[in-house]
Amino acid sequence: MGKEVEFNVLVGKVIEQIYHTDDEIRFKCSDGSEYLMHHEQDCCESVYIKELNGDFEDMLHSPILSAVELSSAGDDNDYWSSTWTFYKLQTEKGYMDITWFGESNGYYSERVDFVEMIPARS
Repeated sequence: MGKEVEFNVLVGKVIEQIYHTDDEIRFKCSDGSEYLMHHEQDCCESVYIKELNGDFEDMLHSPILSAVELSSAGDDNDYWSSTWTFYKLQTEKGYMDITWFGESNGYYSERVDFVEMIPARS
């Protein structure tokens, strides 16, 4: 499928296409690279895109100037934990903030994966 990479690998890249659903975002770049932001769901957890601020169109066809990932634990109680993960992208045309929210019983991961897609060998 792909290998885990740091989100800031996007700095300097030019994104040609962005595809998103409630639980994943794909970035296709002009150099042929492709990245997937997602979470493999397991039982007793929920991780999803909570909010999008900005315009994906501002991320297209312009070099990425900044790509920052921040994470913060939410309020935990005896039976539940939560994590907020924020991704901030900026080009000369504008910005995009992507907020993920994850919650679980504390045993499962609430982490968002960012992977470089590896093309299948023929």
